Amino acid sequence: MDRIVLAYSGGLDTSVAVHWLADHYNAEVVAVTMDLGQGKELDDIRERALAVGAVRAHVVDVREEFAREYVLPALQAGALYEGKYPLATALGRPLIAKKLVEVAAIEKASMIAHGCTGKGNDQVRIDVSARALSPTIRVVAPAREWGMTRPDEFEYARVHDIPVPMSIESPYSTDTNLWGRSIECGVLEDPWSEPPDDIYGLTKSPTECPDMPAYLEIEFEAGIPTKINGVAMPLTELINSLATIAGSHGVGRIDMVENRLVGIKSREIYEAPAATVLHIAHSELEALVIPKDLERLKHDLGRTYADLVYNGLWFTQTREAIDAFVAKVQELVNGTTRIKLYRGDCHVVGRKSSNALYETALATYDEGDQFDHAAAEGFIKIWGLPVEISAQKSLRHSEANVGTTEKSLDKD
Repeated sequence: MDRIVLAYSGGLDTSVAVHWLADHYNAEVVAVTMDLGQGKELDDIRERALAVGAVRAHVVDVREEFAREYVLPALQAGALYEGKYPLATALGRPLIAKKLVEVAAIEKASMIAHGCTGKGNDQVRIDVSARALSPTIRVVAPAREWGMTRPDEFEYARVHDIPVPMSIESPYSTDTNLWGRSIECGVLEDPWSEPPDDIYGLTKSPTECPDMPAYLEIEFEAGIPTKINGVAMPLTELINSLATIAGSHGVGRIDMVENRLVGIKSREIYEAPAATVLHIAHSELEALVIPKDLERLKHDLGRTYADLVYNGLWFTQTREAIDAFVAKVQELVNGTTRIKLYRGDCHVVGRKSSNALYETALATYDEGDQFDHAAAEGFIKIWGLPVEISAQKSLRHSEANVGTTEKSLDKD
């Protein structure tokens, strides 16, 4: 009998998939759940997998690996898809694919499976990642094959006595990990509809936040966040702490229409309190310590990096090459950023570094100004020389045309 290793989330799609795969492929289904920091969503997950028909169920704690090997490189690269999305779900997919391939080798399974739909991005991320790691393994996606709508899945579950945690009346589909949370489906599919407050789980509504702002001092060593307000923490603990603090101040809600890889636009809601704070803090400190040309180059590569992650191209030489470039830049990113959180707003109010390129004596207009003002005239002359030459040429050309026109009129 064939054996299939399924990425099991405990939601509707993968709960139905266990039974459907076993029946459709006449195979044993081994459920694998990766702990990426979902929290309570993993309560009794092994028991639930066995209850819906899996022959075995593995729960793999990958939180540290996720934080160090996936989240941190994306943070240091400044990877925000279309300038907004911190890629929480997208970053988790290549790691999930990696663990599926590893468990399939242990279980001697010929196939791996996932619950992604046929028009989402996640199917691409997992399929391509799996092929990069094991070109011969077969990837099965039941939701691309079975042709069921969500109501059909609920009916399938009812007929086959499959316990599922969702209802048609509450149709939201969510994905949560250490780096953030995504919410979709239901009324959210209308880009004009305001998201109801009950969809949020990590962030408070700004109207319910504290009346007083909170200040955080985040310290970085070689681009790695290591302390909050002077307290050293492991990376996963630091991210969780920031998520709690920033979320309680309403920070990290993202409502955007994004361009999916499969060619459609999609309205997406994200919660990313820790990611929002860390991206702002890191980029501001980095801007303080690197020169203009390097900052511009890195910004452009950050956008490329975000596209690679979003489009499922994690296991590529391009991503590895950008990582090497970013790692060199991070050697300079040492210092502290002070952040103010207030009713959904997050902005920088201070930054300092021993590597800072900012010099008060050069920037000040007060006493102690050491900038050579006399040098400005010569600099402006040289800087504007191409503009001046171009303007002179244009003027001469215009005068020549006027002269030609006047001679033509005289002949007439």
